[in-house]
Order: sequence, then C-alpha cells, then structure tokens
Amino acid sequence: MTRPIYFDHAATTPMHPAALEAYLDAARSGPLNPSSVHACGRAARRILTGARDRIAALLGCHPHELVFTGGGTESDNAALLGAALAQRERGRTGIVTTAVEHAAVLETCRRLQEEGFRVTFLPADEHGLVRVADAEAAIDERTAVVSVMTVNNETGARQPVEEIGAVARSRGALMHTDAVQALGYEDIRLADRPVDLASFSSHKIGGPPGVGLLYIRDGTPFRPLLRGGPQERGRRAGTENVPAVSAFARALELAAAEREERTRETERVRDALLAGFAAELPPGSWAVNGHPEQRAPHILNVSFPGVSAQTMVMNLDLAGVAVSAGAACSAGSLRPSHVLSAMGLPDERVRSAVRFSFGLGNTTEEAAKVAKLVATILARLS
Repeated sequence: MTRPIYFDHAATTPMHPAALEAYLDAARSGPLNPSSVHACGRAARRILTGARDRIAALLGCHPHELVFTGGGTESDNAALLGAALAQRERGRTGIVTTAVEHAAVLETCRRLQEEGFRVTFLPADEHGLVRVADAEAAIDERTAVVSVMTVNNETGARQPVEEIGAVARSRGALMHTDAVQALGYEDIRLADRPVDLASFSSHKIGGPPGVGLLYIRDGTPFRPLLRGGPQERGRRAGTENVPAVSAFARALELAAAEREERTRETERVRDALLAGFAAELPPGSWAVNGHPEQRAPHILNVSFPGVSAQTMVMNLDLAGVAVSAGAACSAGSLRPSHVLSAMGLPDERVRSAVRFSFGLGNTTEEAAKVAKLVATILARLS
C-alpha cells in the first residue's frame, strides 16, 4: 500500500515518537494529580515542574509566567478575556486586533464587543500583512488589549508583532500574540519581546493535542477564565494534564534543537511544490496567496481558479494526499476564508484556495508527486 502524503501539518502534526514516549512514561508512573499532597501527588508535581522549567528555558521567560491550558483556543480566549476584563477596571475598554486572526481570537473579540468593549479590526493588504501605521492610528489611551498573531495559520504571513507591540507598550495597552504557528519555526525569547501575553499549542510541533500554553508576563493584569481550584497559581483552575505537558516539553525540546534543519527542509519541500506547479500547470491556472518573503516556511496557500477548494481537497484525498481548504477548524463550514476575503482577493480565488503545510517526514519527491496529481485533477475537471 502506498504511504499517504500528509501536507496538513498546520492543522495538526503527527506525534513525535519521543514525545509519545514521554507521554507514556509519565502516564505509567502512577496516578497524577499535582495538587495531591501524598507521594503520588508529589511525583506528579515534580514532572509538571520539570516540564514547566524546561519550556521556560526554551521560550526565554520565567517558569511562573507559564500557564498550561487545554490548547491554543483556550489560551487565546483566556488571554483576551482575562486581560480585557482586568483592564476594564482601569478604565480601558478598547480592543485592537486584525481581520485575519484565527477564529479563536475573532470570536472572543466579538464576545467582548457584546459586553461593551469597542473593537477595532485592522485591515490587511493583498499579501495578508497588517500595516503598523493602521495600528498606530487605532491604539490610544483607552485601548485595553492589542492582539496580533505572529504567523497566520492560513497564509503563513508573518505579522509585524514587535513593531505593533512597541506601539501598544508606549500607550499603556497590553499586547497579546497568537504564536501557535510560529512555535518550532522561530527563536522565541519572550522576555525580549514587547509582548505581555502569548498563546501556544502542543499539537502543532509534534506534541499531543489537548494541551496548550499561555504566557503571562509578570505584572500583567489578568482575570482567570476558568475558576475553581488554585492550580496554575490561580490563573487556570483544573487538574493539569501531566502526561500531555511532559510530552509537550519533549516535543518543544526537539523542535528547538532541530529548528534550523526543520526550516531548511520545509522550505525545500515548499519550493519543490512551487517548482512543480510552475512546470506542470498552465499559466494563470494557479496563484499563491500570502507574502512572498514575510512568511513562515511551512505554510503555502494556493488558489486554483475554476475548481472549488472542497473539490480539490476531496480529489487529493482520494489520491492519498491530505491538505486543507483554509483553517482545519472551519474547513467543513463551506464558508469562504475570512483571511483571504480580508485580503481583498477576488471571490473565485478565495473559494478555490487550498492550504498545503509541511513538516517532519515530508520530502521533495512527495512535492513533485502532488504537483503532478494537481495537474491531473485540473485537467480532468476543466
């Protein structure tokens, strides 16, 4: 049987064998509730504390600034709601974000809008980038939180987070970034960035799903989203998922150690796929969406005008290739991508956009094969 080609790493990554082993080692070690005072609880707490310390060292922050969550969506929700509600007590009721954020940020901002916050959605240019000048015009003395993602999950575009963060800091606003797609591909040193809150997720870097991370800089006003017990220094109630946290730490260690090599390899696969399209497809039958330079290496968004994204995704799936029509969390909705629409792209280009995303195990040979399959599908459907 031919091995399937998995070009959907931005949706989720295969679990790294070493991360899986770390998970199993922790799970086998006994009942794991770090809040328990007996020997089993103390053992769980040692695993949890060790994982937190290792992750903090890799992200360049203090261990106590890290809060383990149930995933990137929870981290985004908690960051925005927790910071906004705390800032409202200080008379700040403005939110500034972008029109190309992940749904976890956009829907939370709409909820804050319903609760009386004034939300400004910054536009993006035709390459998916937000202009710093627009952020400067929107952020004022009433702004509570600014939220701009580091790497866009659909196009791979890298946003000017540091420049916008500097503006937010100069005006007393808190800066949040969804860095889920940047983890593993950027050298993130949180203490050195003008960022007060940052969201991460384990399953984008070879760790298990269902565990995420929220960075909260020392001194940042914050109100917890989940209330109950005193876990995570009172910032996130609920028993921590110790095996998943242990596996997350191991996956991040591997991603950090192999970051340069992974970047080179994903760039090679991406470039091979682009070269294959150029060689196999007629001019005008495809177009790349996103910035040609300010982009992460592992995400490539391509439109095939005349063929719907769902049709292309299904045909590639039948041929043993996994890709996405936009973000995985909204791919089944049949709604056009809000990211590409916000970029002002023509409707036909928006509705025919397919996201190819790469990671460990992908090869240039796979890229060449996918390019030929796309050419065959387009010829058959034209």
